Amino acid sequence: MDDRLQALRTWLAKALATSTYELEPASADASFRRYFRVRVGDRSYIAMDAPPAQSDLTPYLRVAARFHDLGLNVPKVFESNTEMGFLLITDLGERLYLSQLDDTTVERLYGDALGALLILQAGVYSDSTFLPDYDETLLVDEMELFQEWYLGRHLGITLTAKQKAHLYHVFGQLTQSALDQPQVWVHRDFHSRNLLVTKHNNPGILDFQDAVLGPVTYDLVSLLRDCYIAWPRERVEDWAKGYHALALQSGIQVGEDDGQFLQWFDRMGLQRHLKAIGIFARLKYRDSKSGYLADIPRTLGYVIQVSARHADLQALNTLLYELGVAKAANREMT
Repeated sequence: MDDRLQALRTWLAKALATSTYELEPASADASFRRYFRVRVGDRSYIAMDAPPAQSDLTPYLRVAARFHDLGLNVPKVFESNTEMGFLLITDLGERLYLSQLDDTTVERLYGDALGALLILQAGVYSDSTFLPDYDETLLVDEMELFQEWYLGRHLGITLTAKQKAHLYHVFGQLTQSALDQPQVWVHRDFHSRNLLVTKHNNPGILDFQDAVLGPVTYDLVSLLRDCYIAWPRERVEDWAKGYHALALQSGIQVGEDDGQFLQWFDRMGLQRHLKAIGIFARLKYRDSKSGYLADIPRTLGYVIQVSARHADLQALNTLLYELGVAKAANREMT
């Protein structure tokens, strides 16, 4: 018996002031949270189940309120019980960006998403202390997931002292690049599985509770070099340069030189993608969620391609080939 589901049903009856409602699974994410669609007559809500032992709802509530005040289309919280780990929030629909993106829709959908990103990043000018820093420790800890869970656990590779030194040298370069960038409000998972196509104020934005004060290119590279859908390099770089120009016009600090911006963009993508690969492997071995392994070749492909284009990142590219990682990824992508 699912005790939490029964507790959620009981709580919903009180929150909705009715026991006459329909409850069905809506989605699950890469965390311990799960979501249910709640229908009461012609109204629809989402119920979030976030076990308190694994998830603190306080950041979600705090960030949701502030992002809503900015004008972003995030779910409104109707009822909450942080002790039990339950929320009743707006149902923004089922049309994930990932299912709607193609060559005929991408310009419009990304245009809307980039407009929302401008609003999000500009939030820093209203309160630069609202979100925690995306600091050096967090940046490095995230990249270490690649070594621990992907190289070590998934591939069974133990690095030599020399190989580890090369890898951590690259970690240092990527961390410094992130810290050198203008710092803005960062969603931290701004991609096609967390954006919904909505009729009004598109896009709907989900999974924002881990927002931080961090590098200006982070959310942009999350969107444009998405772990779940890939676009040609030239097109991605054109979008990135277009965003740079738009951000400058909007007063967001992005640096005057779009060449420098693309350098930051590439390096930020490497940091994020190394982290994501480690997380995908961890989801398999720690959480028994194997579906994300299918997204590793695409994500690793970004790492291989970007590291090959920059002389100062050749150590990473060389190491991936030395370990046989790049060859395996190339084979899986063909």
